[in-house]
Amino acid sequence: MNRTNFDQLLEAGVHFGHLKRKWNPKMASYIFMEKNGIHIIDLNKTVEKIDEAAAALKQIAKSGKKILFVATKKQAKTIVAELVTPTGMPYVTERWPGGMLTNFATIRKAVKKMSSIERLMNDKTFEQISKRERLQITREKANLEKNLGSIADLTRLPAAVFVVDILKEHIAIAEAKRLNIPTFAMVDTNANPELIDFPIPANDDASKSITVIVETMVKAIEEGLAERKFDKDNTPEVEDELEEGVTTDDSDDDDNKKGRRAPRGEGDSKDGAGRRPRRSTTPTKKK
Repeated sequence: MNRTNFDQLLEAGVHFGHLKRKWNPKMASYIFMEKNGIHIIDLNKTVEKIDEAAAALKQIAKSGKKILFVATKKQAKTIVAELVTPTGMPYVTERWPGGMLTNFATIRKAVKKMSSIERLMNDKTFEQISKRERLQITREKANLEKNLGSIADLTRLPAAVFVVDILKEHIAIAEAKRLNIPTFAMVDTNANPELIDFPIPANDDASKSITVIVETMVKAIEEGLAERKFDKDNTPEVEDELEEGVTTDDSDDDDNKKGRRAPRGEGDSKDGAGRRPRRSTTPTKKK
């Protein structure tokens, strides 16, 4: 069953591309027709690509890994922040910090600095600092939270990156490709879909179009997280059932398995035929 339908995408305006003169020829296979100088995206192919991307994101979430959402354009940042926050996935909706992926250690230092400022502000000695210094620390914390607040819990590189408008977020795409991180993105008719591992041909400018695509991806992630939680809750019960099903008896097979030696028979002696004779240790005199 498809996660979205043709009518839903049509109503959201997902099919509207850019002007013909701005098109990227590599998007030709995803373009249905041209109307009034504007390219129309083939929504049947969009539905297929949505299902492929959603299935892949679901498996990544089920494995317990993080997916980073990137959307810094004005009409997308609020939508992405509201939809992604409940899943606990990191997102970047302000300026992309250059080197966030390729120089991740430095970004982690900035996050630790933000945490140390929070501890300082919660300490009683903070009130003893001059008013000017308190103002500077507060401003620095607000700036760090604005740029890094959503990735504060990202302790390692994400397993995948989802991008809205790959032309605007070209630095994020380049960093992800350099580190071989799978990329998912909404690709409009003016972009190159070959740069993305899981491209979704769609209008990346309209807020309704962004909402319906991102919402579908978020639902897939939530399904993966729910399945992961279900598997975790049921795994101990299966182990307990297996342990209860093991029975023990005093059979010879169990004794042999435990390494116990079978008792000697009545006809056996210490120097039986099956025993290897002991080598004499007394030296022999040379003649």
